[in-house]
Amino acid sequence: MTYVELPDDRKRRLSFYLAMEEYVARRMDGRDWFFMWRVPPTVIFGRNQVIENEVNIEYCRQHGIEMYRRKSGGGCVYSDMNNVMFSYVTADGNVNMTFNKYMNIICLMLMRMGVDATSSGRNDILIDGRKVSGNAFYRCAGRSIVHGTMLFDTDMDNMTAAITPTREKLESKGVDSVRSRIALLKDYTGMTIDEFMLHARTSMCSDCVVLTEEQVAEIEEIELEYISEKFIYGNNPRATKIIRKHIDGVGNFEIRLETKGGVIKDINILGDYFLLGDIEGEVLKPLRGISYNSESIEHALSKMGGEVIKGLDKMSLIGLLVEDNPSLCNT
Repeated sequence: MTYVELPDDRKRRLSFYLAMEEYVARRMDGRDWFFMWRVPPTVIFGRNQVIENEVNIEYCRQHGIEMYRRKSGGGCVYSDMNNVMFSYVTADGNVNMTFNKYMNIICLMLMRMGVDATSSGRNDILIDGRKVSGNAFYRCAGRSIVHGTMLFDTDMDNMTAAITPTREKLESKGVDSVRSRIALLKDYTGMTIDEFMLHARTSMCSDCVVLTEEQVAEIEEIELEYISEKFIYGNNPRATKIIRKHIDGVGNFEIRLETKGGVIKDINILGDYFLLGDIEGEVLKPLRGISYNSESIEHALSKMGGEVIKGLDKMSLIGLLVEDNPSLCNT
């Protein structure tokens, strides 16, 4: 694996590093690439999440905590200069295998420093049954990008106040607060954060490439999308029906439907799930303009190939879309 290094050590916002992942995937050769980064207090939420459901926006604004959306699925996380963020880019096209390979690499790196770490659930790395790392992935330009947190240390007050996981998500994990779910790596090692980062780099990477100033300028062009309000805050249909559901091992869902005369005018599937395919082309587009019933939905999705959402087959997806529960929000 090759480490990607920047030509200087100036502090950058989180959106730059998301753009840097894209640049590596789009412009650099097909070897496995890795880099680490640290940012000022920031929350980052998944591609298909509703910011108002996941982030305490007012608290973040009052305390100078930045907010960004990423292009991978998964849930909302908090990071600051006492956390380390990892980015891994590979030409491997099998997302499931790539994700599992990456999780194993990180666990092995931690074990080499005497920390008994295990991978668990959809995307977590655990120490003593508590989360020390959450990870997500997506496909870009034919490459797989995996990125995640490493909770070395953190401002616990900011973390618990800035993100607002749903009660269903907390109950599904058998806990009642963000604070009780996490482990801090500093409690399991005598290393400083800089020593840990050096260990991670030397343990996982055999060589290094330093980017040029011209390459950094190209990354900053890609970054413009990530800092746009349209990308950060999203654009969701006016909902006449909202379906909310948690599916163990898959994620939390909020389906927003705009229907008129029994026809789906618009639809969006929000949540912290992971994508394996093109949800717009394979799911959402075929559903617009059809009658809102299970038969029409099944016919519209007949050409869907394999899983588009990780862990959710076609029939389970259809069942989710036509869920009818009086406790759900309908208008």
